[in-house]
Amino acid sequence: MLATLDEPTPVYSILRSPAVARLHSVTKRYGAITALDTLNLAINAGEVLALLGPNGAGKTTAIRLLLGLISPTAGSVRVMGRDPRDSATRTRIGAMLQVTRVPETLRVREHIDLFRSYYPHPMSVAEIVRLARLEGLEDRFFGKLSGGQKQRVLFGLAICGNPDLVFLDEPTVGLDIESRRALWAQVRELAARGKAVLLTTHYLEEADALAHRVIVIDKGKILAEGTPAQIKTRVTGRRIRCVTDCDHSWLRALPGVADVQPDRDAVVITATAPEAVLREMFLHDATVSDLEVSTAALEDAFLALTQAQA
Repeated sequence: MLATLDEPTPVYSILRSPAVARLHSVTKRYGAITALDTLNLAINAGEVLALLGPNGAGKTTAIRLLLGLISPTAGSVRVMGRDPRDSATRTRIGAMLQVTRVPETLRVREHIDLFRSYYPHPMSVAEIVRLARLEGLEDRFFGKLSGGQKQRVLFGLAICGNPDLVFLDEPTVGLDIESRRALWAQVRELAARGKAVLLTTHYLEEADALAHRVIVIDKGKILAEGTPAQIKTRVTGRRIRCVTDCDHSWLRALPGVADVQPDRDAVVITATAPEAVLREMFLHDATVSDLEVSTAALEDAFLALTQAQA
């Protein structure tokens, strides 16, 4: 039974599915620079895997290896059990990359027809248009589209071949909130169909919403791996955001406070026992306002992991 769009397939079920792509003990060097250092990574059927890391962490190198654009210095790369450079393997891969450029003088339908012709068993035009939400844009010239519309076309071109493995590199850049949420639904649908999706994004709430599993890398090594919930447990405590006259140094000295950061006219406090902290704050400042208490976000865990590495 397939999971619904609101109920993703449990991770334990996905991890039992066969690995669609794998990096095994891969090292990649560019001269004296080591971009990846004995990295192990697997992407499973029906999984959305978010690969996160700061700029220069090695994400692009990992993707280029899996696409067969470069070769490892050491270790092995396999996609569908084969060398990713094999022509038969390439026809089962789709990619939406930041470096993608397509002619602006072709109409959207012409682009779709052209890309479909590259694959032996392409997805139907109607299905591509539906999944990428391109209804009404088919006869528009690509160069006349807005930035968000162009992103939707590039997503459509990435799935033209009905691929088993899809690379999505910053897929929602330039999209408004409604279009971003709609694309999230389409990514979930791809995973529900058994496709493996490798997602890179700087919108960490996007990774939190979409990913079955998250891998955080830096300096070519894995810092953390697990579900978004498991990654977030790497940050102890919850967040308090409020407007207060309490001095920041006084807040930092309170028991259980791990961090205090200004946020415009407010302050964000990370604490293991926020209730006790708030009781002290109310005694010290009766004017506390705009109060929010939340669990740690994926962004907090990401920053904690990468700052600790630095």
